Amino acid sequence: MGRRDDLIERYADDLRNKCGVEPDMELLRKVTIACGPSIYDADASTVAATQQHELDTVRRNFLVKKLGLSDSQELHDAIDAVIEQYGRSERNKYRPVVYYLLARHFGKESVFG
Repeated sequence: MGRRDDLIERYADDLRNKCGVEPDMELLRKVTIACGPSIYDADASTVAATQQHELDTVRRNFLVKKLGLSDSQELHDAIDAVIEQYGRSERNKYRPVVYYLLARHFGKESVFG
C-alpha cells in the first residue's frame, strides 16, 4: 500500500469515528486525488477552521470553482455545518474529509466522475 492509500485510510477513519459517516471509498479516493500534492504537506493537508481566510479559500476554490456552485450564504452555512460535524475542537481537519463532506452535502459526487 502506498502513502496515498495510507492517507485515504486515515481519512476514512476520521469520517467513521469523528463525523459519524460511513464513507464511499471510491468517492473518497477521487476527492483525495483531486486535492493533488497538498495532501502530503502538513499545513496544506488540513483546513484551519478558525481562520476566515482559510474558510474563504475552501468556499472559493472548492465550492465555487471545483463544484460549480454559486457563491451565497448557503455555502458559508454548509462549511459551518461540516466543521461542526467534524468537531470544532478537532485540531486536524483533513482537507479531503472536509471536501468529501461538502461534496456529499451538495450532492455533487458526479463532479468526481
